[in-house]
Amino acid sequence: MLFKKVSISDIDMLVSTRIEVLRAANQLEHSVDLSHLTKSSKEYYQEALSNGNHTAFLVYDADKVVATGAISYYRVMPTYHNPSGKKAYIMNMYVAPEYRRRGIASNLLDLLIADSRERGIDFITLEATQMGRKLYENYGFCQMNDEMQFIIQNKARE
Repeated sequence: MLFKKVSISDIDMLVSTRIEVLRAANQLEHSVDLSHLTKSSKEYYQEALSNGNHTAFLVYDADKVVATGAISYYRVMPTYHNPSGKKAYIMNMYVAPEYRRRGIASNLLDLLIADSRERGIDFITLEATQMGRKLYENYGFCQMNDEMQFIIQNKARE
């Protein structure tokens, strides 16, 4: 297995993999049009990889991508517990079904967390699917009780 940290030259493969992950996570058939997400994902990667706000890895078995994982970096207002305000968010974690239970996801987490440590990040969050929850709990992630979410309905998408 080759764990490759992506660069700007890997954007097309990264976008393609991102769309595959979204289809799998949301149980979307290939007939569902995700061209708008393909376009916006490519724009995101171009900006975030260029300015260093995103790190992603693709895992190859020979020439086939079998897994991916990524982390986005951002800053919020400093707090007592986080005086730098630096935070990170892990997303797009996916391992092809036939490659699961081989430690690939744990290795991806090791790489993403090492990248965060190098940047002086103390707080990392993520959203866990039911399938991934045990992996993250075993790694040391814990459930957060204080965060809430409000979804603004965007009329342009309705």
